[in-house]
Amino acid sequence: MTDKLRVLVIGGGAREHAICWAIARSPRCGKLWCAPGNWGIGQVAENLPVAANDIDGLLATARKLRIDLTIVGPEGPLSLGVVDRFREAGLAIVGPTASATRIESSKWWAKEIMRETGVPTGRAARFMDADAAIEYLSRVSFPTVIKADGLAAGKGVVIARTPDEAMATIEDFMERETLGVPVRKLLIEEFLTGREVSLLALVDGETVLPLLPACDHKRVGDGDTGPNTGGMGAYAPTERLSAAAIRDLTRRVFVPVMRRMARKDAAFSGILYAGLILTEHGPKVIEFNARFGDPETQVVLPLLRSDLLELFVALNERRLREQTLEWEEGAAAGVVLASGGYPGPYETGLPIDGLDAVGDDALVFHAGTRAGADGGPVTAGGRVLTVVGRGPSLAAARERAYAAADRITFPGLHLRRDIGQAEAAGAGA
Repeated sequence: MTDKLRVLVIGGGAREHAICWAIARSPRCGKLWCAPGNWGIGQVAENLPVAANDIDGLLATARKLRIDLTIVGPEGPLSLGVVDRFREAGLAIVGPTASATRIESSKWWAKEIMRETGVPTGRAARFMDADAAIEYLSRVSFPTVIKADGLAAGKGVVIARTPDEAMATIEDFMERETLGVPVRKLLIEEFLTGREVSLLALVDGETVLPLLPACDHKRVGDGDTGPNTGGMGAYAPTERLSAAAIRDLTRRVFVPVMRRMARKDAAFSGILYAGLILTEHGPKVIEFNARFGDPETQVVLPLLRSDLLELFVALNERRLREQTLEWEEGAAAGVVLASGGYPGPYETGLPIDGLDAVGDDALVFHAGTRAGADGGPVTAGGRVLTVVGRGPSLAAARERAYAAADRITFPGLHLRRDIGQAEAAGAGA
């Protein structure tokens, strides 16, 4: 590759904004594009009017712009085979193939990988028939977890508190098709209790480089109340996972899964994300994702001192073994500013004010924003912004994040006030 790179990032959320922000800081970044991007991403990269799932359009655009390296953010284009198509065309791209993306897109297949490699995880039974799944409910304890096989935009997992709720969920998934797609397979899985942690790693098929562990807050309201969302905030690092524990998880989880996938003709190269729960019997894997997490990326990348673009180049060239990760001291906390009503129905097109008032001690990553009639930013999604504070401690990072968040306004704005609060106070929650 040439010294100065022409880079394309696929996606248009706060995760992709954080990736673009980090890449733009690299001395090797010559020109940066994002498809489709958003208003905030447009401040650090050139947005392109190509949808993230338009594989033909992305390929044609990459050829036209002579892109040196493409980075894939969301799971959608990965599952549609964007990496396969780019590589067939001789274009460099960071991300797993469609076959390898099954570690996220098929919970059934992921569970099989975990079972075959001895990865610690919850007990689970697999079903292809609704009646058989409902009959099995008489043999499980509650709460129990119902997981639809396949990508479902975060809506395919339900924690059923009662047999009636579990039965209704199975019927919703497999008979009423409430997810909008036919569900042919599902898992009924043991409910695990403990603290949740996200551990992401760079993987090139031979080497695993774990990133800082992060914690996100999924429920919409303070105190983990209300429905689940795509994430209302996150912080990193967390004291829940020691350096020794991360080394152990790399050895016992990431490396065996990477090797097993290669033996199944699904060699993994990209970002492998393990969603963990810290049980009384040690860490167990809830799920794997095949890409950067959101909102974890928004708090992990601002702490990365190493050149992200150089790391992506090394990953693509299977040279991660030559790399070491350097991190800034301290912590980062990210607070999501969401539209009123999210995760239910919400209004868009509302003007966003106060971005200019945010100081240099905070970062604002855009998720659901676009240009309004006057060219300024307006809301365009459920999660609108992630405001990130950095500081010498989690408490200081939280203080800076919330101070910056309180300078931003738009009608109906909603945010949680307790992101990282318990751990910052020493409660370890």
